[in-house]
Amino acid sequence: MLKLDPRSTALILIDVQNGTLGQPLTPNSREMVIANSATLATRLSQAGGTLVRVHVSFSDGYRDRPQGETDVPMILPEGGLPADWSAFPAEIAALKPDIQITKRQWSAFFGTELDLQLRRRGIRTVIIGGLMTNFGVETTARDAWQLNYATLVAHDAASSIGEGLHDFAVRNTLPRVARVRSTAEIIAALAA
Repeated sequence: MLKLDPRSTALILIDVQNGTLGQPLTPNSREMVIANSATLATRLSQAGGTLVRVHVSFSDGYRDRPQGETDVPMILPEGGLPADWSAFPAEIAALKPDIQITKRQWSAFFGTELDLQLRRRGIRTVIIGGLMTNFGVETTARDAWQLNYATLVAHDAASSIGEGLHDFAVRNTLPRVARVRSTAEIIAALAA
């Protein structure tokens, strides 16, 4: 049975923000991602764990976005992002994070102080949920694994765009860098 020590565990919520939540999510709905993210955050915080709230944003003119050439370029709105694009919905905004990270790429670790902040707090295990499963969640999980964190992904607190993308990541990629569990299983492990 999975057991977690909340004092050395952090929940990293990836991009559970208005801009990503406005996309057509599958297989888990916007409401399910928000509800499970908020439940995990509340339970972990009550148990003495660390909450990390992450959002993605860019400067005016997008000069800080990744500039590498790709076959499928990043599409961002002309004239800038809507004013509330990187804001959190009420349920996530109400949470009291121990760490807040703004990122400008898929991973919450790359180019941020996340690893430093987690290590200073004695974190050895990270739970990851959010959007999009096969982009921000997966890339953050890969980096957590490479940085030697025990990594869990809350599959029902995550979702993606495009048919099959979430399921492919959950079945094929994430189990190679993390333990994939439900919100209920993670909560039970915190209480064990």
